[in-house]
Amino acid sequence: MGKDPLSDGEIAERLAELPGWVREGDTITRTFGIRYHGGVAMIVNVADVERLIDHHADIDLRWDHVRFRITTHDAGHRLAAADFDLAARIDRIAAAHEAQPHNA
Repeated sequence: MGKDPLSDGEIAERLAELPGWVREGDTITRTFGIRYHGGVAMIVNVADVERLIDHHADIDLRWDHVRFRITTHDAGHRLAAADFDLAARIDRIAAAHEAQPHNA
């Protein structure tokens, strides 16, 4: 998946396709409400996918939520197509774990 930096316009277009994800500088973030042990299980599923696609999120697990932050380190810590692909995959995994949107 593409690891070349995207333009601001391309980033805006891709974000529009991923409700719940927010741009924070050169990262995209999303937080899901899920209890701790469910969050651990969700993270294990995400980690398996990340290993397969060789792209990884920064993950913050708390007792009632999990926060994902994604950027492309290989593109100078800028946003690339690979980030949005990973975000979409995380959304599908979160839905399978019945994680809910969270206001963090």
